[in-house]
Amino acid sequence: MSFQLRRIALLLGNEYAWPASYEALIRRLGSHLVVDGRRFDFEIERLTIEPFDLRQPVRHQVIIDRLGYWHMTVREWLKKATLLNDSHTVNNPFTFQAMEKHSAYCVMIRLGFQIPETWLIPQREWDPEDARAQFTTQTYHKLFDLEKVVDAVGGYPVFMKPYDGGGWRGVSHVTDKAELEKAYNESGKQTMHIQQGVTDYEIFCRCLGCGPQVLPMRYDPGQPLHNRYRIEHNFLSAERAEYLLKLTRIINAFFGWEYNSCESLLRGKDIFPIDFANAVPDTSLISLHYYFPWAIKALVRWSLFCAVTDRRTRLDLQSKEYFAIADRDIPFAEKLDEYHRLAQDYFEAERFDEFCAQQLAPLDEAALEFFSSRDWDDVLVERCRRSFPPHEHEKFIAHYRGLISHWVKTESERLAHR
Repeated sequence: MSFQLRRIALLLGNEYAWPASYEALIRRLGSHLVVDGRRFDFEIERLTIEPFDLRQPVRHQVIIDRLGYWHMTVREWLKKATLLNDSHTVNNPFTFQAMEKHSAYCVMIRLGFQIPETWLIPQREWDPEDARAQFTTQTYHKLFDLEKVVDAVGGYPVFMKPYDGGGWRGVSHVTDKAELEKAYNESGKQTMHIQQGVTDYEIFCRCLGCGPQVLPMRYDPGQPLHNRYRIEHNFLSAERAEYLLKLTRIINAFFGWEYNSCESLLRGKDIFPIDFANAVPDTSLISLHYYFPWAIKALVRWSLFCAVTDRRTRLDLQSKEYFAIADRDIPFAEKLDEYHRLAQDYFEAERFDEFCAQQLAPLDEAALEFFSSRDWDDVLVERCRRSFPPHEHEKFIAHYRGLISHWVKTESERLAHR
């Protein structure tokens, strides 16, 4: 039997529970798999940040990135790892730089999805020392009326938010002229969108996608961080669920965002995608709570699949193939199916499903054992201590123990009846 070592790197910020849980599940699987007569051994490494030689080989086959969206040294190292060393990065470091929220809106409009009416407006402030900017704005910038832009998108309420997104950074819910002027004045040098506010929606859904795996979750942005995801298992009709699964896979495959979340508002027969450029999707125990084990299992499956199959980051997007479908004179439902076919091909969905069935069947039981263990409880307690003030430790430790115990119970029942 041949032996092959696969190294998986983690680029982390101020995260604790998910990398500890990810590493624990890999260990419980034995840190190896036997596939087609070959033994693959896995090493997990948490990377540090330091100067690097562009010619120095990168020895990691798969890199799970949680920093490159804002840390330029990390982003450029990821590009080097992809271009020179054929490492597979989760996510694509190129498209999150070139295809931010604004570009993503444009793509989804081109493909025919119901993006709310959206305008981009010039930034409010410029560097007073920049003579070139002063001349350009005085000579060529046309004065405009913010309220006319609001009228053009359908009137109040609207959302003003940065064109490039960033974890609710700079987002304002605007309901009148005074709030509009305040939000614009406070936006400073940021370039902003003004987007139609979808009113009277029935469901706010956030879908977490990891490879072809998608988990729809009911979301309430008005709640505190620890209470935004609602534990509801049948809040979507079969038709809506299928649409959102396809939507998430299409978005993630188009941009190479293999671990990404997509937000949509549902009202009647309408589904409005509103936010789907999330370079670092929510993977925190504090926010995901009951859904946290799903995210960890999904990351384990996808990263091991990528490592064993020598998956490579796709540098050339398939935009022409998607746009060729978009430009055909056929019903949107047919276009959706064609987009989804491209997405499933990108994710190698059939090969992935076969890999999981044949190689990762023990994962469910391993996860159930881990999230019932003292090792997990130590992680949970430490995460709560890091996240909440001392006088709230006892309350939130009990809170998250209860939520994960509920997951253990429902998961045990699911495995018993499958």
